[in-house]
Amino acid sequence: MASLGSADRRAFALKINRHSSAEIRKHFGGNHGLHHSRTNSNASATVWLTVPQTYDAVEPLDLEEFFMSQLKSGDSALMQEFGDFPDDDLKVEQVEKECRTIRHSVPEDGVELDPHVRDCIKSYTQPWLVVSRRCQGDGWSVYSERTGLHKLLRKQTFESDFQPENQEKTVKSPTLATLTDDSGHTLTSSDFNLRCLTPDKRVEGLLAFSSHEELDRLNQETRQGNRHPELFALYPPPDEEDTVEIRPVPDCPREHIGERVMIRCQSIKFEIEIEPIFATMALYDLKEKKKISENFYCDLNSEQFKNFLKNHTDHIDPSSTAKSAIFSITYPSTDIYLVIKIEKVLQQGEISDCVDPYVTLRECDSGKNKDKIEKLRNQADSFCQRLGRYRMPFAWATVNIMEVISSATLERDITDSENTKGGKSSSIDRRGLPRRNSERYSTIDEPFCNVSGFKPATITISTIIKQVCTIKLDMSPVNDTPTSCLSTELIPLKPVAEKSTRLIKEVLEFPSSEVYVPHNIYRNLLYVYPQRLNFVNRLTSARNITIKIQFMSGEDPGSAMCVIFGKSSGPEFLSEVYTPVTYHNKSPDFYEEVKIALPARLTERHHLLFTFFHISCQQKQNQSGSCETLIGYSWLPILNIDRLQTGQYCLPIILERLPVNYSLHTPEVPPVKWMEGHKGLFNLEIQAVSSVHTQDNHLERFFTLCHALEGGVTFPVRIREEKIPENKLEHELKLSIIALSSSSLEALVLSLHRVLDKLFTLIMQPMVIAGQTANLAQIAFESVVSIINSLHNSQELIRDQLGRNSLLATYLYWNFLCFFFPFSRYSTMGRATAATVGSMLLQSRIRSSSNPDIPGPHNSAEDDEVKNILSAKQFHEELALQMVVSTGVCRENAYKYAWFFFELLVKSMAQHVSQLDKYNIPRRSRFSDRFKDDITTIVSVVTAEIGTILVKQQKVEQAEKVNISLAFFLYDLMSLMDRGFVFHLVKNYCNQMSAKSVSMPTLISMRLEFLRILCSHEHYLNLSLFFSSPASAPASPCPSISSQSSGSCSFQEQQRILALFELSPEFKQQHYLTGLLLTELSAALDMESEGRSINAIYSLLCAHDLDHRCIKPEVRAKVAALYLPLVGIIIESTNYLDFTGTCSGGPDDDLENVPPINQSVAMAIAGNPFNTLGRNALLSMASMQGKSIATLAADTSRHLLVCFLWVMKNADGNLIQRWTIDMPPSQLNKLLELLTICISCFEYRFIVCTISVLFFFFSCSVFIYHTGTDRTMGQREVLRWRKDLTQWRQTNDRQDKTKAELDQEALISGNLATESNLIVLDLLETIVQAVPLADCKDSVVGGVLKVLLHSLTCSQSTTFLSHTFSTLRALVVKFGDLLFEEEAEQCADLCQKVLQYCSSPVDENRSQACATLYLIMRYSYSNASNFSRVKMQVTMSLASLVGKSSDFQEEYLRRSLRTILAYAEEDTEMQNTQLPSQVDELLRNLNSILSDTVKMREFQEDPEMLMDLMYRIAKGYQTSPDLRLTWLQNMAEKHNNRKCYTESAMCLVHAAALVAEYLSMLEDHKYLPVGSVTFQNISPNVLEESAVSDDILSPDEDGVCSGRYFTESGLVGLLEQAAELFSNGGLYEAVNEVYKIIIPILEAHRDFRKLASTHDKLQRAFDNIIQKGHKRMFGTYFRVGFYGAKFGDLDEREFIYKEPGITHLPEISHRLENFYSQCFGDDTLVMIKDSTPVDRKQLNPNKAYIQITYVEPFFDDYEMKDRLTNFEKNFNLRRFMYTTPFTKSGRPRGELNEQYKRKTILTTMHAFPYVKTRINVIQKEEFDLTPIEVAIEDMQKKTRELAVATHREQPDAKMLQMLLQGSVGATVNQGPLEVAQVFLNEIPADPKLFRHHNKLRLCFKEFIMRCGEAVEKNKHLIASDQKEYQQELKKNYNRLRENLRPMLERKIPELYKPIIRPRLENR
Repeated sequence: MASLGSADRRAFALKINRHSSAEIRKHFGGNHGLHHSRTNSNASATVWLTVPQTYDAVEPLDLEEFFMSQLKSGDSALMQEFGDFPDDDLKVEQVEKECRTIRHSVPEDGVELDPHVRDCIKSYTQPWLVVSRRCQGDGWSVYSERTGLHKLLRKQTFESDFQPENQEKTVKSPTLATLTDDSGHTLTSSDFNLRCLTPDKRVEGLLAFSSHEELDRLNQETRQGNRHPELFALYPPPDEEDTVEIRPVPDCPREHIGERVMIRCQSIKFEIEIEPIFATMALYDLKEKKKISENFYCDLNSEQFKNFLKNHTDHIDPSSTAKSAIFSITYPSTDIYLVIKIEKVLQQGEISDCVDPYVTLRECDSGKNKDKIEKLRNQADSFCQRLGRYRMPFAWATVNIMEVISSATLERDITDSENTKGGKSSSIDRRGLPRRNSERYSTIDEPFCNVSGFKPATITISTIIKQVCTIKLDMSPVNDTPTSCLSTELIPLKPVAEKSTRLIKEVLEFPSSEVYVPHNIYRNLLYVYPQRLNFVNRLTSARNITIKIQFMSGEDPGSAMCVIFGKSSGPEFLSEVYTPVTYHNKSPDFYEEVKIALPARLTERHHLLFTFFHISCQQKQNQSGSCETLIGYSWLPILNIDRLQTGQYCLPIILERLPVNYSLHTPEVPPVKWMEGHKGLFNLEIQAVSSVHTQDNHLERFFTLCHALEGGVTFPVRIREEKIPENKLEHELKLSIIALSSSSLEALVLSLHRVLDKLFTLIMQPMVIAGQTANLAQIAFESVVSIINSLHNSQELIRDQLGRNSLLATYLYWNFLCFFFPFSRYSTMGRATAATVGSMLLQSRIRSSSNPDIPGPHNSAEDDEVKNILSAKQFHEELALQMVVSTGVCRENAYKYAWFFFELLVKSMAQHVSQLDKYNIPRRSRFSDRFKDDITTIVSVVTAEIGTILVKQQKVEQAEKVNISLAFFLYDLMSLMDRGFVFHLVKNYCNQMSAKSVSMPTLISMRLEFLRILCSHEHYLNLSLFFSSPASAPASPCPSISSQSSGSCSFQEQQRILALFELSPEFKQQHYLTGLLLTELSAALDMESEGRSINAIYSLLCAHDLDHRCIKPEVRAKVAALYLPLVGIIIESTNYLDFTGTCSGGPDDDLENVPPINQSVAMAIAGNPFNTLGRNALLSMASMQGKSIATLAADTSRHLLVCFLWVMKNADGNLIQRWTIDMPPSQLNKLLELLTICISCFEYRFIVCTISVLFFFFSCSVFIYHTGTDRTMGQREVLRWRKDLTQWRQTNDRQDKTKAELDQEALISGNLATESNLIVLDLLETIVQAVPLADCKDSVVGGVLKVLLHSLTCSQSTTFLSHTFSTLRALVVKFGDLLFEEEAEQCADLCQKVLQYCSSPVDENRSQACATLYLIMRYSYSNASNFSRVKMQVTMSLASLVGKSSDFQEEYLRRSLRTILAYAEEDTEMQNTQLPSQVDELLRNLNSILSDTVKMREFQEDPEMLMDLMYRIAKGYQTSPDLRLTWLQNMAEKHNNRKCYTESAMCLVHAAALVAEYLSMLEDHKYLPVGSVTFQNISPNVLEESAVSDDILSPDEDGVCSGRYFTESGLVGLLEQAAELFSNGGLYEAVNEVYKIIIPILEAHRDFRKLASTHDKLQRAFDNIIQKGHKRMFGTYFRVGFYGAKFGDLDEREFIYKEPGITHLPEISHRLENFYSQCFGDDTLVMIKDSTPVDRKQLNPNKAYIQITYVEPFFDDYEMKDRLTNFEKNFNLRRFMYTTPFTKSGRPRGELNEQYKRKTILTTMHAFPYVKTRINVIQKEEFDLTPIEVAIEDMQKKTRELAVATHREQPDAKMLQMLLQGSVGATVNQGPLEVAQVFLNEIPADPKLFRHHNKLRLCFKEFIMRCGEAVEKNKHLIASDQKEYQQELKKNYNRLRENLRPMLERKIPELYKPIIRPRLENR
């Protein structure tokens, strides 16, 4: 960041301790200061600044004491509201758990439960404990309520949004009938009568005020109406990524549910329907080779088929009739399939036999097959009666779920516009679905499987076996649980249906990968999967095998428990279930899934019993009983040494009756008869889904030992095979605690809440084991730290933006409660705590927890209960102690993840405080001193840890996270502890963090985030004691501002006001947090790390603005007063506010379309707005030296400015006024500059794109002003050369937004622009009203007027404009004389801006502008000289407006002129004066100028015609230099827009010559140019400006040549601009000529800075000439002739058109043809294709003809001696030539000997380049060439080209070979050879041709010589592969030379006779 040297360094950087220089020296001057460099922009050497490294935070007030005393003394309502925190601030409440089901899933009552199960159930059902604060987050929550804001806002009207009715422009046929060159008068006369128009509505009460004070009062009242109170509600909310102070509330714990899809079985259709069938559905993940859901059973059997089975069905529960299931998918993948298995009742025969009828018979052939089908039904009925309980597999089908979803999603995208609700269901044929590897789906990636957003679809699937069955399914996404839904345990889910409807079942998911979500509900399910049976080796007839599965509670047959979930159309629960039968298979594979609801209490008697049967399908004659034949039994105990058995098993089968007590043993034990000798024959798998059984050894051991501690158990305790006696319990428990971190991550996460609860109990509660006290606190704490560490280190688990593990954050917020700790003192082992040695060294010391020194309550009158609470051991105290005494890795990790322990402490403290609050215990007595010591130590250690992480580990991100967690800890402590104590912690933190040897910006950033979080406290205003800040100006001895001068106010009072805006030590102490934050801001601004500091202030003010507690204006004034020092900081940093970015201004902006006006030139023209050497000087100096200047980023500057505006809006007006009176002039200038920047920053932009997408953005424009000290050099135009360099765009993805949303954004942004500008206007009015007391009225009024004018250059709303015009009128009324006399230039700008609004299409804007313009005329009339000046300024402004604006609406301006006339006629006071007639005359002149606009509008699409018209208008003003200059500038602007830079430069050179003429008459200085003569080196055309002579121009006449350009600096500005444009146009030699005129003036003014930059530019120009050389492109010229009466004056006129370099004939032809076709119609216009002379008689009089010919510059031989360079041959051109081939026979082309050529030479009126791109042809010459002359010319041209190509410094091989090919190549050597044979073969008979013959012969001689040189040259240029080509060229050359030799050697004897006869000697 550039600096003005150490003396002028920004003062606010040192305001940290500004009032104590000793302290500054002490703390800032130390050797540890960090050297930080910034480049000084006006010195070549680098200045090193020693930046303060540390600062001492001031000592805070004792807040508790302050509150007590203030609240007693103060009685205002404000104190009541914003004094101490409210009594009900803290809220500790129990929140009932969210339960998805209508009741908690818990075991049935009356069963005695294990302690572990009891704990689990309690954990899953007890209410959550939530700690919150009443107002926490108030400021932020309002942002989410902004959605309805647009409904409250008034739509602001902006001109840019306004669409006039008559938009279409008609292209009229152009005519120049009225524009003749010899017109001697101004070409602006018009017969249009203004009085025939109706005037606009007049502004009421324009002059109705009795005094200036009343006028101000009326204006203010109007301005304050309909204002939006909250500025920040209109401003885009802070970026959430940046808002560290938002601590997200964790989601409440919920049962894990993946993406959900509902599948409804619509139909299962067979060709014939003869029997009941049953469907089973489940999801499988092919990639993971895993079943990922339990089974869902459904059937669609008719009542007839259900009756077949009624013997086997006791009853049908409603839940078993569900046809729809909700499947959950946690990990969507393209490999997930829905598998549908279809079963039927067991019958005799193989599956193929059973399928046969379905394949062969058709229902449609029912007539033919009716009997067969009936027979089959009867057969099925008999099988059902007998075998109804047994099933057999029948068919299966699959569908790729993700393909369906993807198809439905694609279809949704296509049809969404037609069908927004997705009501139509798309029908997708399964067979038509593309496979995954097809091209259409090759791009589907797993992350993009959108399961929640697809369109409901209907799928038709065919079964795999011969497509005998068609299944129709409906699929739809599930976002909210539908009514009538059952959980997987069959408990109804919320919401419950009011009337009974078909139920829907939730299907339990078995996720394909681990899911890390702690258990939250009681779930205890067991899934049994029989897999295979092997009876192959058994010689029995057992072939139709089924297994009966039962869950037994004992060995008695009646002990079978009814806990097995039923299937479809049957009971909910069964006591037995049979597996389907595979017909005649001795080793069947099973696919059955048996789902069992496990009892809560399991005993060793519980087991699974498997009974194996053979089923006889056909009843034998002698067999009447059961169809079952018993084969054997097997069993599996559910518990194995108290642990649930799960996994794979292979069981043996017993062949005889089960032995007694078999269930107590595994099947391997009893000595009975086993099948195949005890060999394992039956494979099965058991899986548990249980939130009770952990299935992890480490966890089970830990929980068992914990329950043993709680009592109720007998020792020794059995764990697996191990027995633990009581004396070993402590040792084993410690081992199990240590082993916890070894358990698997998934198991640990699932039981996380219970594990942590147990560990915290152990930390808190010392246990008595075997009569001894066992202190497990330390080891339990270490285990907690270890678990926290492993959870944070896991890649699988997510974290929030603050780096908190989401599972832990959820646990702390919802689940953790410490009321389960008993409030009684326990004896513990020794406790260690920490003492501070020095500042950082911590050592341990021993302290007993039964220490009698623990402070008790001093008040003996307090009741025992309070004493008990205060003296009881508290969890937070124990936890803090453990943190302090921890060591090693445990300590490191505890502080690394300190956030967890901080939040744990806070929640425990909050519960403690909520108990104490019932007894009104004062804050100071809530916590013991020992606990406060521990907290101080913890904060100190964590702060030190942050430094360690930064310095040693270099982990900035980790340090930031710890820093944020510490900030939130203190933030929470503010609401719980003694606030003075917390402030001391903050102070210690700040001091500690400023002493680190870390880079300064990092430290500042850390401290800022810390403070930002503290300041986001809901009671931050109370904490900052804002009510003690002065909201209004203090009472002073001055009675009133307007009645007395400020001199009578005491100096002390003045200093006191100014001090309010400074960051003083008193302020920092009184308003502690605010002071710290502003101190950081000022330090950060100087350290280039300002972004975060500004964002911190900005988000803080957002919160105040939207806080419902700050609605009252007096409260807002107090809050604003708290931030007055911020205003001082912002004003000091004005030089560093930056609005340069990279966003373009709109769709039309083009990178190439950079304004050609150099910024330094613009600065020279602009002048210095506030007479200060400020940031703009730095920018200009830096730009000249090519150096950068450090500035704030655009969005950061914007945030800072909106903060400034907010303070200004809400602060007390009188206080601000007193401040502006007292501030020094330089400070006031800075303030005005700041207001200018505010206006630019919040400018409204609204663009309608071609695709009708509406969007807006804010424009931040750069205003660079020249800051020369010489007053004469500073008088420059600001407005006309204002260029918007960049814009700051406020758009999000516009493509994603609807038109309604964009309209809403535009509405809000329009209101923001209006409100922010009105705040600026309020402040300007405040400043102006204090002017009578100010010392320098003129500079203040001038400065204010500049800001107002700048506001008028930006896009503004009608609301703002009406108030601005009122303010402007008030300025004219109050300070008219001052404005018209002292601020003449600004007055001219004022006239121009007001006049511009007079042409506004918005009626209200026009109305206000007319009133203002009339008032200017009226008040300037009081001084005659002023009125004539105003007349001239208005006339020039209109001329400028008309010339530059392409969309200028002259009809609106005419109406405005009529309105002004109406004002003059209605002004009764002025009727007896000359004013009405003067106004009338002025308006007539303006009206006549407007007529030119109409003509210009006609030619808008024809640039040449438009420039002709503007040229003639400018010429018409030859007698009025001001207006001629204006029109020349208009022309320059138009050329510039078309990128005709040379012509634009010429316009400015003419303008400069005009100024030079005026200056040479005024004063005679040798360094000034002598009128326009001096300019003829640039262009001879400039001499036409010498028409201005003494008789026409009188410099003394008032109002003439009074513009800012008629000065020496104006002349320099114009010429510098011209030089820049010449440079852009590539005419670098002209740049030199221009600077030859400028340099003497600069030398005379000793302006060495400018001279340096001038010579730099000259050097660049000359470098360009050298570098670009012959590659420079100049203009291309065409002759254009117009023929036909339709062209009017253009008929039979010829012009030379100048076009850009390399413009081809078709391009210009196409352009002119397009334009004139629009004028006359395609049928009327004819383009003449050749260049032969046009015969007028042969033309159709009803048509228009255009002839275009390419022409080249033509020079005589003598001219070529002076025109040596390429530039000289393309500059100052007046003669052009084109050639026309012809023959005597009339054809254009013929044989060589009959080919003639006509040369036509055209002379133009002016030389190119000129102020126009086309110039009239005034002379035409023609001469013809004979065939031999044509041949001579052609050969000379060829020879010249060869010579140039051969002798070039760096020859171009390709170009040379191309020329050689055309000269000696075999294919074309007939060219030159033929010419020679035609003209040189014989000596001509006509002696007149002798010389031509000889000239051609000599041409050939030179030609053949050049060819030889070229061939030789080529030999050195060719590559090795071109040798053959070279030989061929050489051979062709030799052949050509030999063929030409005889002709070239033959001479004509007559030509070589001696001219003088030889003398004969007479001897």
